[in-house]
Amino acid sequence: MISVRYRDNRGVVEMGWLSSRHSFSFGHYYDPAHMGFRALRVINEDRVIPGAGFPTHPHRDMEIISYVLDGGLAHKDTLGTSSTIRPGDVQRMSAGTGIRHSEYNASAEAPVHFLQIWILPEREGMPAGYEQKNFSDEEKRGRLRLVGSHDGRDGSITIHQDVDLYATLLEEGGAVTHSLNPDRHAWVQVARGTATLNGIELRAGDGAAVSRETALTIASNTGAEVLLFDLA
Repeated sequence: MISVRYRDNRGVVEMGWLSSRHSFSFGHYYDPAHMGFRALRVINEDRVIPGAGFPTHPHRDMEIISYVLDGGLAHKDTLGTSSTIRPGDVQRMSAGTGIRHSEYNASAEAPVHFLQIWILPEREGMPAGYEQKNFSDEEKRGRLRLVGSHDGRDGSITIHQDVDLYATLLEEGGAVTHSLNPDRHAWVQVARGTATLNGIELRAGDGAAVSRETALTIASNTGAEVLLFDLA
C-alpha cells in the first residue's frame, strides 16, 4: 500500500525570512491525519533568505537531521560544534537530555534550501551528540547510498533509532530498486525533480508512505534526488 502526501497539501509557513512546507504537523500547523509516519516525525522543506535563520533555541529527545539541497547552513550548538552544512553533507544532531543550537544561512547573498528531518529516538534521556559526513554525488548517482543507519554501517551517520536512510541521484531514465522486508515500512521523499514510485508519479516535495510492499522501484524520466527511509 502506497499513500502519497502531495506537496500542495503540506502545511505552509511564510515569515518573510523563512518559507517552509511541512509534511507533518509542526509548530502552528496541526493536522491530526498527518502527525508523522512510524518513527519519522518531521520533514520540513525550508528556504531561508541570505543572512537570516533560526536563533539559538532548545531541543531534547529527538534525532534531528539536516540535508542541504542548495547553499550553506551554519550550525552552532552548546556542545561547542560550529560547522557549515552544504549539499552532499548529512548532519545528525541528537538532542538527547538537552541541547541548544542555532541555524543560519551561511551566505549574505544566496538563499539556503534544505530539509529538516526529525526522527523519534529509540529511548529518551540519551546524551546529546553531533555528527556530520559528506556523501559525494558519485556515491549516490544511480544507486541508493546508505547515509544514515542505527549502526553507522558503510560509513553512514549513526541514527539512534531502527531506521535506514538512503539517498539517490537519478539521471534521465535512471531507476533504483529497494527490497523491503514484510515487517518494515518506508517513506519516500522527492527532494527535487520528478520520479515514479512503483509507477506512481511524484514531484519535488511529494512524499509517500509505504506499507505491505516488498519491492520498491524509484525511476525518473527527467532526473531526481530522492530520500528513502526504511522504518521499523
